[in-house]
Amino acid sequence: MEGAGNELQITVKLQGRTATAALAGEFDLTAAQGVRQELDGLIDGGHRRLVVDLRKVPFIDSSGLGVLLGRYRRLSELGGEMFLVGAQHAVRTVLEMSGVPQVVPVLRSESEVPR
Repeated sequence: MEGAGNELQITVKLQGRTATAALAGEFDLTAAQGVRQELDGLIDGGHRRLVVDLRKVPFIDSSGLGVLLGRYRRLSELGGEMFLVGAQHAVRTVLEMSGVPQVVPVLRSESEVPR
C-alpha cells in the first residue's frame, strides 16, 4: 500500500508460506481498511504464517487492534499463526493494556519468531 503524506506504508516480504508485513506510520481508523485488505490478501494467497513488524508504528488505536485481532482469528481458523514484532514502547503499552499478548505472541524482534 503506497501513499503520500502521513498515510501508513506497508512493505511485504514473502518467504515460503511466511509473509512479513512491515508497517510504517500511524495505525488508526484511516489506515485500518487498507491494512486489513493487504493482510487478508496475504492470507487468501495461502500464507499461513504472518509476521507483522510494528517497529515503525508510533501509534495504534482500537481500529488497528481490531484489524490485528481479526487477522489472527482468521489465521487460527485456517491452522495458521501470527506474530507481532518490534512494537515501540507506546504501541506495546496499548497492546498490553488491551490484552493482545494473551492472544497473539508479541515479540521484541523478528529474530525471536520461532522457525
